[in-house]
Amino acid sequence: MQQKLNLKQIDWKETVKTYLLIILGTFIMSIGFVVFISPLKLAPGGVYGIAIILHHVFNFPIGLSGICLDLPLLLIGTLWLGPRFGVKTLVGVITLPAFISLWEKIYGYAPLIASASDPMTADPSATFILALCGGVLIGLGLGLIFKTRATSGGTDIIAMIIGKYVKHVPLGTLLIIVDSTIVLAALAVFKDWTVPLYSWLVIYVTGLVMDKVIAGFSSNKAVLIISDQYEEIRQHIFDELDRGGTYLNGEGMYNHDEKKVIFTSISPKQLPILIHFVHEIDPKAFISVLDASETLGDGFMSLKEKALQ
Repeated sequence: MQQKLNLKQIDWKETVKTYLLIILGTFIMSIGFVVFISPLKLAPGGVYGIAIILHHVFNFPIGLSGICLDLPLLLIGTLWLGPRFGVKTLVGVITLPAFISLWEKIYGYAPLIASASDPMTADPSATFILALCGGVLIGLGLGLIFKTRATSGGTDIIAMIIGKYVKHVPLGTLLIIVDSTIVLAALAVFKDWTVPLYSWLVIYVTGLVMDKVIAGFSSNKAVLIISDQYEEIRQHIFDELDRGGTYLNGEGMYNHDEKKVIFTSISPKQLPILIHFVHEIDPKAFISVLDASETLGDGFMSLKEKALQ
């Protein structure tokens, strides 16, 4: 009876959406690895950085090497850290090498741009473009996976195990150290300094794109306004911009006068309108504008919608 109740409580629409995002993310990542990164002999950290090295040294398939490395790490992580990874991570660990193996059969290992066939003699502009595209695709795929609150497995697990014993070093720093070790291993194998340099470029671009996907592409502005004409500004924000806001109680540092601080979030297009209006009614007003990577609540994306993504 209890089992039936639990099944009824599952939001199947959200569950399907979650696993579709993971599958889409691993599909996009597989293109980045096979079509863009592997032909350049780049090893941008992670399990698949190791798999790319093994492919170019021993001709092992990248997908097969990846899953052979990933599954034991997932098992070790579960035993060492507890079952925190869940089914979602397992789905990612399985579908990524499956898609990589599919692309290996369909596409092969030839570079997309012929002049980038050998990193030692490659056209730098072609290598840069391919590395950049690879980083964007991997970052996009990882971002979609992380939005579902799954993890990518792999070297994340190694960093988490080390972090259990080296508590004074942040997890992000440990992950960089682990991935950089793989990058330097590629240098030792391929004997070419362009390999680690472009690999670090891929790692950097991947991180930027991944953060952007997770945080969203919103570019709203958070605005703090200090003015004695706060009531007029408030009315303008309500009537002309159709936005809300909050009064914060403040105190001047010089003469300790009480101040009303208006806090509001608006679109970039509305910012010049607000600044012009504030200047018209109070040229001595103080305005601070902050970039808000994401704004949730009334008038923007709902908090519930974001939480269920």
